[in-house]
Amino acid sequence: MIDAHQHFWRLDRGDYGWLTPDLAPIHRDFGPDDLAPILARHGIARTILVQAAPTLAETRYLLAIAQAARFVAGVVGWVDFEARDAPDVVARLAANPRLVGLRPMVQDIADDDWLARPSLAPVFEAMVPHGLVFDALVLPRHLPRLARVLERHPALAVVVDHGAKPRIRNGEIDGWRADLALVAAHPQAYCKLSGLVTEAPPNAGPDVLAPYVDTLLELFGAERLLWGSDWPVVELAGGYDRWRRTSLAALAGLAAAERAAVLGGTAERLYLARKRGQTPFRDSGV
Repeated sequence: MIDAHQHFWRLDRGDYGWLTPDLAPIHRDFGPDDLAPILARHGIARTILVQAAPTLAETRYLLAIAQAARFVAGVVGWVDFEARDAPDVVARLAANPRLVGLRPMVQDIADDDWLARPSLAPVFEAMVPHGLVFDALVLPRHLPRLARVLERHPALAVVVDHGAKPRIRNGEIDGWRADLALVAAHPQAYCKLSGLVTEAPPNAGPDVLAPYVDTLLELFGAERLLWGSDWPVVELAGGYDRWRRTSLAALAGLAAAERAAVLGGTAERLYLARKRGQTPFRDSGV
């Protein structure tokens, strides 16, 4: 089994602008020694470590952790997509076998149309031959723009983080579902079953989350859905154990093979097999 979305950070590095003291449960250092016993408790052998700061320095920091922490199977890092030398930076970083994807923090960018800028095309194209996945940290309003990226770059594998953070607290589902369907229509688009509990009302039960989980399964199917904890951010909403229990309950109706795909098989194909082969997306799923 694979946790397809987790973070580490060290506050004294100073590049986590979003991580302020008002987020008290997670405003401290988190590293491999903190996560290892949790993974062991749930029988999870490997993780995908995802960037949390928009700096190359943090990406290098995470790659160093991945080298030392045996359970970290891959790193989703960051580059400045608008830098003139961005394709060269991508090539240099991709030489590290632990780098499996890149993630600009789209949700924090003021221009909602940023994803659709033609100037980003060289970076998207540079990712493909290196087998890198584009992790889309987007909000519901960005989904039509992300669909345009998928249209323009059919060989680029894309995974939507946290189901695009639907506004569960407000009970909004129809517009989110319609726009997410535009993304899911592209066979190279995947989605993470992660982060939903953080968008839900406090102490929300499985009944609140079920319509959103069911939508993800309907649109992407088990073969394009990946489970992630979003640890330690999930500590803001009940913690790792609670989210894991809720997720397993939501997936209980799936066939064993489908459940295995969501809990690890899809992440293996999307991130790890792709990187090893360094090949663009193909309809076979490889």
